[in-house]
Amino acid sequence: MLTQLEKLRARYLELGTLLSDPAIMADQRQYQQCAKEHAGLKATMEAYEQYEQAAAALAANRELAQTESDPALQALIQEEQAELEPRVGALEQELRTLLLPKDPNDERNVLLEIRAGTGGEEAALFAADLFRMYCRYAEQRRWQVEVMDSNPTGLGGIKEVIALLHGQGAYSALKYESGVHRVQRVPHTEASGRIHTSAATVAVLPEAEDIDVQINESELRVDVFRASGPGGQGVNTTDSAVRITHIPSGMVVVCREERSQLKNKARALKLLRTRLLEQQQQAQEAAMRAERRQQVKTGDRSEKIRTYNFPQNRVTDHRTGLTLHQLDTILEGGLAPLLNGVRDYFQAEALRGGS
Repeated sequence: MLTQLEKLRARYLELGTLLSDPAIMADQRQYQQCAKEHAGLKATMEAYEQYEQAAAALAANRELAQTESDPALQALIQEEQAELEPRVGALEQELRTLLLPKDPNDERNVLLEIRAGTGGEEAALFAADLFRMYCRYAEQRRWQVEVMDSNPTGLGGIKEVIALLHGQGAYSALKYESGVHRVQRVPHTEASGRIHTSAATVAVLPEAEDIDVQINESELRVDVFRASGPGGQGVNTTDSAVRITHIPSGMVVVCREERSQLKNKARALKLLRTRLLEQQQQAQEAAMRAERRQQVKTGDRSEKIRTYNFPQNRVTDHRTGLTLHQLDTILEGGLAPLLNGVRDYFQAEALRGGS
């Protein structure tokens, strides 16, 4: 670990020098690449500096304990040692976590897809609750939410919603949310007060960039049609909705949120690129399943990952065993304790797998 940290420190110092080089500063693209890499190493270097200071203090403390005979000073040395040992251990653990391989998608925007599952209208209402929860969380993080397509129900639920979340670290924060989310509660339409169980699926995909997926226009079939549902006076009178079929893969995407056909087409192309990128990444992961078994497992949308129990005000994540009795707060966007707990669990799993 220390050898790897020394190499990273040398690179960090090199990048600091490059960032003050006039030739690098004149090349905006190269400067941004260096600045991004430098910023990515900053937290690791700060933790390494703290580790070195604490480890040096502990070594000096232990050396002094072997030579000091005064009982009063020995007591002070032991007291200081009792504080330093856990700090050094905690910093070492933090460094091991920081040295884990970085997911190249972590800083990307997120394509969030939520679909009602089993449970009829109650499932659609739950899907709407989940979307509102993620929107509230995005608002707290000062991310932008761009709805690309939605299919609401008459009672306020959502059969399906697709949205793009723009924000730094969006994929890093939400990438473990993919899967089946289950709700247990008494529906508003239930006269007898019985608790029902419904479900919705959540998919979190890193947004594809133009350079990730090249699309040939000749491989696309573009259809326009008249949108339906809420959206203003012009929504039902113009052929603004767009359906794009990617002929080689058979993949179909639809966008109808905007009145402008051009805007809907641009959004549909963005959605198509992201789904094609996901398809490519899934193929790559299948080939590397032995090394990345846990990552593939957590991306399986058929897997039940979490239960939201309203009568007990409880949320349980079934992958980690984490249970929080603050469902009301979580649904209002207070997702941080839940997301952090899941992230810490998978980081610990990665550390165990690499040890």
